[in-house]
Amino acid sequence: MSDVEAEETFDEEEAGAEEAGEEEQLEEEEKELGDEEQAEDEQVEEEEEEKPPANPLSEEIMAESLSLLCKTGDGLAHAYVRLDVHDREITDICKLNEFIHIRYVDVSKNNLKDISPLCALTHMLTLKADENMLTSAKLEEMPFLQVASFSHNRINNTEGINHPNLEQLNLNNNNISHVSGLDASKLTRLHTLELRGNRLESTDGIYLPNLKNLFLGANVIRRLEGMSRLNGLSTLHLRENQIDNLEGFAEEQALLQYVNLRGNNVSNIKECSKLKVLPKLRALALGENPIAEEDDYRLEVLISLRSLERLDKDEYTEEERSEAEEIYEQRRQEEEANEGVTEEETLEKQD
Repeated sequence: MSDVEAEETFDEEEAGAEEAGEEEQLEEEEKELGDEEQAEDEQVEEEEEEKPPANPLSEEIMAESLSLLCKTGDGLAHAYVRLDVHDREITDICKLNEFIHIRYVDVSKNNLKDISPLCALTHMLTLKADENMLTSAKLEEMPFLQVASFSHNRINNTEGINHPNLEQLNLNNNNISHVSGLDASKLTRLHTLELRGNRLESTDGIYLPNLKNLFLGANVIRRLEGMSRLNGLSTLHLRENQIDNLEGFAEEQALLQYVNLRGNNVSNIKECSKLKVLPKLRALALGENPIAEEDDYRLEVLISLRSLERLDKDEYTEEERSEAEEIYEQRRQEEEANEGVTEEETLEKQD
């Protein structure tokens, strides 16, 4: 075979290999495209399966569910002011636009994704919207709303909840990973905030100086941040998180009396001394932390926090208090003696 023929044969083989490679690449691309389309189809199917059949709030349901006849705001007429349509598989509450005098609303255990029609109820005092399919609790400012509950939804943020008379807010068991948008200048009357069972990693963002009770159990909190802005707090629940140290408590929290840290990861008993900045702390829960397994656990906590009245579920006895005081005084004297020796040694070296 001549050099020319050999070169032509090689070119043909190379062209064939390229074509085969292109075909394989096309097949792979088609397969990937098919996989993507299949995944998209499966997602659509899942969403369709999850999507409940339309079941709007009707005249008939309204007639069955209204109660409590009261005078309207102007005192010139009467209207039913309580609506209870819980557990009715309702998907749409647009009908409420026609019933503006309702004050007490229970739409829990339905299939609601949108509660914006509630904005028409400007006299609303209480709202229960638990166990729906909500991704937001946002509403226009409701001037009289005092109690609002949105537990067991799919809410992923705390924006749009600034009602000037709101006193209690329940956002338990949602998908909230960070708190933002709670305006302290508007939420001046909010005294109880519940955020159990969310995805919070920090206490940051809860800047509400008038808040008295804060429930943050069953999150993934590792850091205590922004505590100095919670200077009205008296009760703090942080049970079942991932806290391993007690940094973050602030002397501004002069009213904090009860802290629940059960089921966290605190392993060093010396961390308890960081709670000395809380002058009114009287009850503390630290069970199910590694330190609770240590010898003299109760006594050592009391030595650090001698004003404490109760640890976990048990109050301290007079005998425990006396023993803690004796040990504290003994350690204090030993520390002073050691400091004195150290000062003498320093002076001798200088001489």
